[in-house]
Amino acid sequence: MELTSQPVRTGPLLAILSGAPFVASLDLFVVNVAFSDIAKSYPGHSLGEFSWILNGYAIVYAALLIPLGRWADRIGHKRAFVGGLALFTLASAACALSPSLWALVGFRVVQAVGAAALTPASLGLLINALPAARRQSGVRIWAAAGAAAAAFGPVVGGLLVEASWRWVFLINIPLGIVLLFFAVRLVPDTTDKDSDGGVHLTGAALLTIGIGSLALALVQGPDWGWTDDRVLTAFALAVLTLAVFCWSNARHRTPLIAPDLLTVRSFAWSNITAILFSATFAAGLLSNILWLQEVWGYSALRTGFAVSPGPLMVPLFAIVGGSLTTRFSAGRVAALGSTLWGVGTLYVMFSVSTTPHYATALLPGWIITGIGVGLALPTILSQATADLPPSRSATGSAVVSMSRQIGTVLGVSVLIAILGSAVDYDTFRRAWWVIFAVAIASALASFGMTPTRAPSPDSAVTPDNAALSAIPERNLS
Repeated sequence: MELTSQPVRTGPLLAILSGAPFVASLDLFVVNVAFSDIAKSYPGHSLGEFSWILNGYAIVYAALLIPLGRWADRIGHKRAFVGGLALFTLASAACALSPSLWALVGFRVVQAVGAAALTPASLGLLINALPAARRQSGVRIWAAAGAAAAAFGPVVGGLLVEASWRWVFLINIPLGIVLLFFAVRLVPDTTDKDSDGGVHLTGAALLTIGIGSLALALVQGPDWGWTDDRVLTAFALAVLTLAVFCWSNARHRTPLIAPDLLTVRSFAWSNITAILFSATFAAGLLSNILWLQEVWGYSALRTGFAVSPGPLMVPLFAIVGGSLTTRFSAGRVAALGSTLWGVGTLYVMFSVSTTPHYATALLPGWIITGIGVGLALPTILSQATADLPPSRSATGSAVVSMSRQIGTVLGVSVLIAILGSAVDYDTFRRAWWVIFAVAIASALASFGMTPTRAPSPDSAVTPDNAALSAIPERNLS
């Protein structure tokens, strides 16, 4: 890995390289509260069809993270970062001007391409610019920024929708321009000369088709009927393409997910936990917003303020989580966070009724879930790369980010499948039970994140990943 000799200013560097993924992560969730207003602009579509505004973005983002990460290795991380950020900003403007729902979904896909380019490039730049002693704390700040963005999305969205839902995309333009200006001026470049730039495009296509087909079957099942030929075909296609993906991935020279990485215990279990926690988080967030708007009749602005106490807990308890990991294992901290998310969900389920009682019925549970997010998500994301050698960190981060987006797609899709077109308490109650069950599964999986032996501070190589260190980097990244 080659690093330019340009002097590094750590504060501005962290702000820029965490700020761009913050904007991309914010956009994943900010549209949740805009659903009702978008529906008014594009009448005649079902909730399942509107879900593609979220799922189309997340699926493409997940599938392209690793291929575009390798592309960044070849052309230079700074060039990929700036190019991805520029594309994301331009696509945001197109989203704001979309004349139809499916045009909006299409431009969201273009946004996802930009986000998938800038995310791994930003972490690669960060890891290689920071000294070894500050690298782990830098990664935690980077991860915490993404977690805070995901939690604050509904609040920002609620404020912007008061003007127009189109502002949830227009706001990205000035933010993108500012970040582009400072990135060009202040961020040093890195390039991986040893990387062959190999991209498993077939694997990316198979993963996109597989996850997309599964999401299609789940979200359209209530409208088309679960025994409809189209739904059954989508399920069959999902099983087939995902099976072929696993087979192809295991045999490809530059696989999308390097099988060797999965031999690292903490890395493998962090990815499992990321899928489960992201699924319960995405479903829980959207279900509470739909409850507030569709059952309690809250406006987008009122919804944003109603959920704001939860997000306020995330940055604070991300710091608390970092402190706790110095005394307890990362697995225990993430398990505590996942459990609190589930407990908060149960509190909401048993407290709410069709008559609004925000202060006693929803607020306490939402604060508990916010604490859970702050403890769990940054811990999961940082632990995924904690036991990998520094040269593998960018690749490992791309894989766990991909897992997170896959979990988001599955969570939203399952929620839509449960809710269908119903907005009654019994239907939401079934959804909340499923969200709680997945949160507990995430808590149990978290215990696997703890390595059997602590890594050495210099090499970050454990007995689990010692074999990885002898493998040329181009085979894994």
